[in-house]
Amino acid sequence: MNTPSELKYTKDHEWIKIEGDIATIGITDFAQSELGDIVYVEVDTLDETLDVEEVFGTVEAVKTVSDLFLPLSGEIIEFNEGLEDEPEKVNSDPYGDGWMIKLKFSDASQIEDLLSADDYKALISG
Repeated sequence: MNTPSELKYTKDHEWIKIEGDIATIGITDFAQSELGDIVYVEVDTLDETLDVEEVFGTVEAVKTVSDLFLPLSGEIIEFNEGLEDEPEKVNSDPYGDGWMIKLKFSDASQIEDLLSADDYKALISG
């Protein structure tokens, strides 16, 4: 299971890459493997400001639909439109072309509440 050490993680299986005051967010390799073949990603919260742990979208796999939870408060400034035509990128490249949103976060102190790669590995192996 791929868990890049430079990223942060949530107990809800999102990954977060912090660059300045922008966070790129997607679902983890573990999450996509548990969901199976992803057929649709919906994010209808573009340009909205949401609080931490609010639902920002859904990911639909062949057998299930899962909510996507915001790991940090802020404004959703970009959606990966490539997922509209190729949602399977979430399966094939969850940390690269399969990213979902970019967020301009408003409270950097919330980063401290995210999991490190080691903490996340412990969570999913437990």
